[in-house]
Amino acid sequence: MGWCRDEIASGTNASYLVPERDRVVADLSQPENDRLRANIRATNILHQGLPKDIYKLINHNMNAKDIWDNVKMLLEGSELTKDDRESQLYDNFEHFKQHKGENIHDYYVKFTKLINDMRHIKMTMPKIQLNSKFVNNMLPEWGRFVTVVKLNRGLKESNHDQLYAYLKKHESHANENKMLMERLNQHSHDPLALVSNALPYQYPSSSSIHLQYPYIPPATYQP
Repeated sequence: MGWCRDEIASGTNASYLVPERDRVVADLSQPENDRLRANIRATNILHQGLPKDIYKLINHNMNAKDIWDNVKMLLEGSELTKDDRESQLYDNFEHFKQHKGENIHDYYVKFTKLINDMRHIKMTMPKIQLNSKFVNNMLPEWGRFVTVVKLNRGLKESNHDQLYAYLKKHESHANENKMLMERLNQHSHDPLALVSNALPYQYPSSSSIHLQYPYIPPATYQP
């Protein structure tokens, strides 16, 4: 609020000035007092509405206008990186898939977070595109259940939350498929395992062999 200096009257009707001191609210005129109150209200509103990361950068400013100017500068800087953020999310969406050993719940949470990040910066995609990405990039053991989802539930009307709820019910069967596929894959890379698991060849017994000879009619003598 600045400095002020009081005038003190002497006994000879003359006044003199005392050393300067800080101004207090009582020293303000009515317009200055109104402006101070408005500034305090505006500052409180800005502080309450700011994200924590931005608030930490500008909380040293006491004036509402200074706070607002700094906020605009920070937000404009964020807008400059919006295109980069959007490009990164598109790339994440393009390469999104379920990794080996990742259960369906973790896969669903990861996909939901990606979609929420996209919506946060106003990125939109058709529902069928989102659903197709979700079901088409699951691990092979889910293939049969994904086919059932596509045929029975469709990808236009459902959302990925509903698809997850349906697929989650079949997780135990998908795990069984996974174990079976792992055993088959192991045997395909181990020839000895294939030989040991192959059924022995059953040679036919002599009693079951019936030789058939062509029929030759008897010769007849003609004089």
